[in-house]
Amino acid sequence: MPQDLVVEDIRIYPVKALRGYAVPASEVATWGLDHDRRWMVVTPEGRFLTQREMPFMALISAHTTGDALTLAADGADGLRVRVPAPEAERRRVQVWSDEVPALDAGQQAADWLSARLGLRCGLVYLDDPRARPVDPAYGMPDDRALFSDGFPVLLANAASLAALNDALPNPITMARFRPNIVMAGAPAWAEDRWRRIRIGEVEFRVAKPCARCVVTTVDQMTGERPDKSEPLRTLGRLRRTADGVIFGQNLIPDGTGRIAVGDRIEIVEVGESNVRLLPPSGG
Repeated sequence: MPQDLVVEDIRIYPVKALRGYAVPASEVATWGLDHDRRWMVVTPEGRFLTQREMPFMALISAHTTGDALTLAADGADGLRVRVPAPEAERRRVQVWSDEVPALDAGQQAADWLSARLGLRCGLVYLDDPRARPVDPAYGMPDDRALFSDGFPVLLANAASLAALNDALPNPITMARFRPNIVMAGAPAWAEDRWRRIRIGEVEFRVAKPCARCVVTTVDQMTGERPDKSEPLRTLGRLRRTADGVIFGQNLIPDGTGRIAVGDRIEIVEVGESNVRLLPPSGG
């Protein structure tokens, strides 16, 4: 295994489905990167909203500073939202099959987002990071995730994107896959065999490959789908499994600490590939 594996990029997404931003370093808790996906946009009934049904959510940026979140969108005044006080309204909200309690961020945030998205919605904050367990089939009893799709951290390999782009009719950027950590220095798809890695002060378990969805068809800078079939169609030829088409690996931190761009990545444990490819699909 190469010895020059390094962290190329670190990104956090304070609000699930909204635009995130790059950071030079991040603290890591057992439930994920600092400030990552602690907030979520929900319907009045508490169901989460994402770019799957509303690709233009990519046009709203979210940035955290201290105990506040700043939302911004072209053509609109920005909005600063403070972390809700403990006595704020507590709601039951839904992320896939999970229901978790979260604090409502207030009417001003709800009105601002509703105007941008064109439907009634609100903003919630997950004040208890231990409220949502990961899938027990891939984690331990104490493993937790915030408002991510299912796991605390998503890792992607720059060489794997290059291999995918070689097969695509038009290349795409890594932003389509919304990873937390992008690494460089390993061959394409080498991450399939990793079981444990160490980055900076933190060791991570490689829980499972990440099945990809229609969000990957959304240009994260324009909020549009320039080709509704790609990259999923090409991934279907290259990386199709019984669980869907695969790109990236979900990680679970086994401790806390700090990671930074430029950190060396140590491969602590390897095994057989955790990606079980099916025969290529047609088209």
